[in-house]
Amino acid sequence: MSLSEHIDKNRLPEHIAIIMDGNGRWAKMHGEMRIFGHQNGVSAVRATTEACAELGVKFLTLYAFSTENWARPQQEVDALMELLVETIGKEMGTLIENKIRLRAIGNISSLPAKCRRELAEAIQETQHHEGLTLILALNYSSRWELTEAMKKIAQDVQQGLVDVENISENTIASCLDTYEYPNPELMIRTSGEQRLSNYLLWQLAYAELYFTPVLWPDFNKEDLYRAIIDFQKRERRFGKTSEQVKVK
Repeated sequence: MSLSEHIDKNRLPEHIAIIMDGNGRWAKMHGEMRIFGHQNGVSAVRATTEACAELGVKFLTLYAFSTENWARPQQEVDALMELLVETIGKEMGTLIENKIRLRAIGNISSLPAKCRRELAEAIQETQHHEGLTLILALNYSSRWELTEAMKKIAQDVQQGLVDVENISENTIASCLDTYEYPNPELMIRTSGEQRLSNYLLWQLAYAELYFTPVLWPDFNKEDLYRAIIDFQKRERRFGKTSEQVKVK
């Protein structure tokens, strides 16, 4: 029996964010180069995306490539960029079949031209889909995003478009790459590491964090269901007491 049968479909997290960690260690365990782990991680992306679409989750954000990842060996970076292009092309069928809308956040303009082109075409082709919105965080880091938001606000203040006294949390949120989407309610990180690694720091302020020792290439639908079931067992108080939350 699948764990999906234990999920309350009326209490699904609207937005799930995932740090897909452990590809390199998985490859090492199999006596292969790191890129072998990234290649096998694509199946986990497909399974997770399909599972979210089937359940009715509205938004899924995957940390695909951080700004810090450029510091990795050039051979691995080049292979990752090629894998990104290849995967987008191969997975278009999955996106179309499941009515998934593809979007991206991050410093996309700094990606190789071929990556930008493939990504733009996939986003364009799926823009009218009304199922799950799959958001790829590419060349992304939260500190980069917040820095860019501060620059935008500073420019607006300088031009007299915004009064300093009127700057609020909403002002900042509206300048983030994620301004169109609700904040994630559940953040999953694989591989056993327990840190956010510069990922959606503003947006995850009230998210439930779930860490699993499963390496990303081994992550499957049942692992996702397990995380959602754990999420549904938690009491989300947002600063209130348990008694206040329980009052209908």
